Amino acid sequence: MEDHTPVDHSQPHRNINPAAILETIFSRYGYDFRHYSEAHIKRRLLNSMVRWRIPDTEHMKERILTDEAFAATLVNDLSITVTEMFRDPDFYRSLRTHVIPILKTYPFIKIWHAGCSTGEEAYSMAILLTEEGLYDRSTIYATDFNQQALNFAKEGIYSNDLAREYTINYQLAGCKSSFSDYYTSQYDHVIMHKSLRRNILWANHNLVTDSVFAEVHLILCRNVMIYFDKVLQNQVQKLFYESLIKGGVLCLGSKESLKFTNVYDRYSEIDKAQRIYKKKY
Repeated sequence: MEDHTPVDHSQPHRNINPAAILETIFSRYGYDFRHYSEAHIKRRLLNSMVRWRIPDTEHMKERILTDEAFAATLVNDLSITVTEMFRDPDFYRSLRTHVIPILKTYPFIKIWHAGCSTGEEAYSMAILLTEEGLYDRSTIYATDFNQQALNFAKEGIYSNDLAREYTINYQLAGCKSSFSDYYTSQYDHVIMHKSLRRNILWANHNLVTDSVFAEVHLILCRNVMIYFDKVLQNQVQKLFYESLIKGGVLCLGSKESLKFTNVYDRYSEIDKAQRIYKKKY
């Protein structure tokens, strides 16, 4: 999903220097946004400057260097946290049709949910595997560099309003039970069952700076790399290729494709519309 964060364009500091700000964040804290989409980064930075009443690049850099709490908030703002359970239900229908039969051929299944954000899609996968009788022999590695999002994901607590939306997605995804079977209600929130959490390992991992996380059968990284430039997209795709076993499956978002990456010829296409690929060698 594209970022449509509103920005007050009447502000006089529109002509900021995003590169200088990103370099400051990287040199001081090690978070590397330097190869993220320029449009995405500039929109988020402008929004932060308006909110925090920071007039220009130099004042922004100074605030980053001297105020760790502010820097943490800014890093969180620059992160990609758009997600929901059973997002794009047709994708989950395709998973059930094309990918589950492949996973059923393995005695043990390792899945990497890269850029898991607040965990909704990892829980969606846990539900799908449960309904297909595969969860007991599966491990889901759910990773993100945003520790705040990871902490939220581990709790597995979501608002009732979101649960109602997720129920619709679940039904459209062709699932086999009732979504309410997978959570308990408490006041105005729902809590995902412990049975779903037992095989999910939450871990801090940065796609930009970290190396291969694990050797896995399936990688899901949906609608994340649309925020990366071409250099970073190729770097991350190389990381995914090296992390998949031969015959492993890679799932990207509907707005993404392997077509113009350096590893395109190393995969066969399972589902063109849903951007699902199988590693050839």
